[in-house]
Amino acid sequence: MSGFFSLARLGALLIKEFIQMRRDRITFGMMLGVPLIQLLLFGYAINPDPKQLPAALVAVSQDQYTRALVSALETTGYYRFGHVVASAAQAEELLATGAVAFVVTVPSDLARRIERGDRPRVLVEADATDPSASSGALSTLGTVASRALVGARGPERAMQGEAGGEVEIVVHRRYNPEGISQYNIVPGLLGVILQMTMVMMTSIALTREIERGTMENLLAMPASPLEIMLGKVLPSLAVGAVQMVVVLAAAKLLFDIPFAGSASLLLAAVLAFVLALVLLGYLISTMARTQMQALQLTFFFFLPSIMLSGFMFPFRGMPQWAQWIGEFFPLTHFLRVIRSVMLKGSGLGEIAFEASVLCLFILAYGALALARFRNTLD
Repeated sequence: MSGFFSLARLGALLIKEFIQMRRDRITFGMMLGVPLIQLLLFGYAINPDPKQLPAALVAVSQDQYTRALVSALETTGYYRFGHVVASAAQAEELLATGAVAFVVTVPSDLARRIERGDRPRVLVEADATDPSASSGALSTLGTVASRALVGARGPERAMQGEAGGEVEIVVHRRYNPEGISQYNIVPGLLGVILQMTMVMMTSIALTREIERGTMENLLAMPASPLEIMLGKVLPSLAVGAVQMVVVLAAAKLLFDIPFAGSASLLLAAVLAFVLALVLLGYLISTMARTQMQALQLTFFFFLPSIMLSGFMFPFRGMPQWAQWIGEFFPLTHFLRVIRSVMLKGSGLGEIAFEASVLCLFILAYGALALARFRNTLD
């Protein structure tokens, strides 16, 4: 050893490290990509106070007071009336499927009762499965509605009465009347926990064989790529099933989460979600060369998935481009399914679209994983 410190030796070591960093493109991409994604998501996509929430109007007559009420609610920025229906049954279906967040029911004799000096009632039903998404919109109802109806009477007649005594807003918080946040968070936690464990567990399925030197033995076996994939993902699917039962039991025993829907339907949806996750993890394992790379790719998937799925922040509060990205994550559709089944008691008809999307994820991840599987170590 010549000397305690040498700039030449240090320079050689630095060159070696930079060459390794250049070869490990996944790690280098993570160093640049993760901070950029965090900056974009927190700066542009995350909004705890969602606006332009879809709403349905149940109104038989379209008198001046009804028009004034709707216009005033839209002016607040919280409501976007895209549906006008004539019956409560149609509005109930829209609310149950998640097509709208609010249903405003205006009585047919609204104009006559206002002209007579009565205090009519306007019913506002809100989808309260996510209390934080509806709280801002509901807080503006009373004052805005009363002022709008008073103004619709004309300036001279409005001066004769009290602005606050023109209409009574009756608010029904559907599916979660008490506004308990655990009812929204705990079912979502099932999806997040399953995603973290299932994808991480199967993402190292093939890379672990390569690092242990057993990949040659695996490839020498008379087994097709499909058989190898099923041999890797089915044990993880069994573990996910056990994990699902434990989390659901804990949700009921510890948090008393309501269970309004079909247990068999929920279990089928969860198993479809778990199968999509383990196939995604297997797909990641075909892309990575080491277990560290596999874990890095898994983390790179976790961050936007949790942020854009509607678990941490209201989905409808995000800009349109962020919602489009969120639709490409299985967690987004699973959260809609589990919250609908557990809190709303939805049947197969209400969750058919989201369940179909989960099945599409299964087919897509499975096909991509088989296409990327290599029969050689090269």
